Amino acid sequence: MATEKLVVIKEMELSNNCPECFNQDLKLTFYQKHRFNKLFHRTTNQVTHQIQCNKCSSDIYPVKWTDDIERIFNYYQKMVTPEKASLKFTTLFYVLILVLIALIGTLAYLYLEGILTF
Repeated sequence: MATEKLVVIKEMELSNNCPECFNQDLKLTFYQKHRFNKLFHRTTNQVTHQIQCNKCSSDIYPVKWTDDIERIFNYYQKMVTPEKASLKFTTLFYVLILVLIALIGTLAYLYLEGILTF
């Protein structure tokens, strides 16, 4: 089964006030989704974000954002450059392909020599 993992792209400290506790210690984090499997590793285009207060440990959802937080978020969102969407195969994938090619080659050789008939 494929497992999904959110990889941190960029993390910034904000000096805006928290809407919950009014402390000036917020953290903005951008994540990119990666999928891992035994045969491949896929990087997706999906980018998510999270704003969290370091003092009260509460997540600040877009409904509670002030105009200042929204302005800062839009600024940092333009600065984030995610990795390109890609697909990388693992060593197990290449080993299985080589074994399959060797098996097909062996069967073709045995058929051409007359040892194996279908």
